[in-house]
Amino acid sequence: QAQLVESGGGWVQAGGSLRLSCAVSGPTFSNYYMAWFRQAPGKDREFVAAINRSGGSTYYPKSVKGRFTISRDNAKNTVYLQMNSLKPEDTAVYYCAAKAGGVSDISERYGCWGQGTQVTVSS
Repeated sequence: QAQLVESGGGWVQAGGSLRLSCAVSGPTFSNYYMAWFRQAPGKDREFVAAINRSGGSTYYPKSVKGRFTISRDNAKNTVYLQMNSLKPEDTAVYYCAAKAGGVSDISERYGCWGQGTQVTVSS
């Protein structure tokens, strides 16, 4: 089973940018569909972005579309989340997730998760 380790979280002012990384070890990275989710205190885990195995197709909810970009480097076994124009409501713990068998925006369908990285956006 793949092991996922996120990095790149931190504190940023509203309007700023952060780039999250998720390094994946274990079975072949290019077999996995990858996604980012986030969870704010007291809220359910929320879908943020997903990408297919080749990186040719990406998916976003309305809340982040146009501001966030997911990408992957299959040679480096890494998936990224570039976050621009950050807002205080983007504050959350961000999680990387992996699954086989297709892209999904439903967290329960992902079997592999990282430990999360905190993103804090101040106004």
